[in-house]
Amino acid sequence: MKKAGLVLLAGVMAFGLAACGSSSSETTAATTTAADTTEAAADTTEAEADSEAAADELSGSITMAGSTSMEKFANTLAESFMALHPDVTVQAEFTGSSAGIEAVLSGQSDIGNSSRNLTDDEKAEGAVENIVAIDGIAVVTDPSNTVSDLTKDQLVQIYTGQITNWSDLGGESLPIVVVGREAGSGTRGAFEEILAIEDQCQYANELDSTGAVMARVASTPGAIGYVSLDVLDDTVKALSLDGVEANEANIKDGSYFLSRPFVMATNGEIADQNELVQALFEYVYSADGQELVQSVGLITVE
Repeated sequence: MKKAGLVLLAGVMAFGLAACGSSSSETTAATTTAADTTEAAADTTEAEADSEAAADELSGSITMAGSTSMEKFANTLAESFMALHPDVTVQAEFTGSSAGIEAVLSGQSDIGNSSRNLTDDEKAEGAVENIVAIDGIAVVTDPSNTVSDLTKDQLVQIYTGQITNWSDLGGESLPIVVVGREAGSGTRGAFEEILAIEDQCQYANELDSTGAVMARVASTPGAIGYVSLDVLDDTVKALSLDGVEANEANIKDGSYFLSRPFVMATNGEIADQNELVQALFEYVYSADGQELVQSVGLITVE
């Protein structure tokens, strides 16, 4: 009888141990399955997030046309924006301010770059003036010129042909060679408008780019010209005007009178443009965009 009891007890214990082993195995399996499910869910969420980010990424192209004076700024802006958005292409052509505004109004370009304020007629046709930076206009001569300062009246008289020799300004006896930009240039328009000498200038040379003006003045004794402040280098001599040097601080405080806006004109308000153009303007007006403005020698609008 005792032997039978012991056999029965051993059987019960064996069954209990088997049951415990089975429960532990099932728990481990359940835990593993739950972990796998959680990991799979996390992978799915991450994949969905990556997919959404890819879907939100900008793609397509933006076209700009216009001011040659804005070439350095426009190219730097295009490169920076494309670096942020690899699937976007920004193309810029430099055809002059008036041509750029015509291009945006006719639908040939998304943005018309202008280095002058828009005219009332251009605004009436639907062009919107979006000022993105301020540029100073420097008056330059060949490096050997001994004159270093001009009054506003003297500058007017030079460009209207009333003063024709540097000796009349305290310099050497040398004919003044008046160099300027072509008709339709934003730089020329701003220069003549500020001095109130539209259609009165007596140019010896009318050149079609800022670089051409720099080169002609640098290589021509007695030459005088005007260029954007940001392109100045030691190939030419920048004159002060009314005793004020052409630099950012003097332009910001208004003491240097030759300055003009850099405009990225749109056909209609920015809010009415496509998402790519809106994103470009959002970047331009951001802190990073304004740092870019300063990096190319321009003055921020704020």
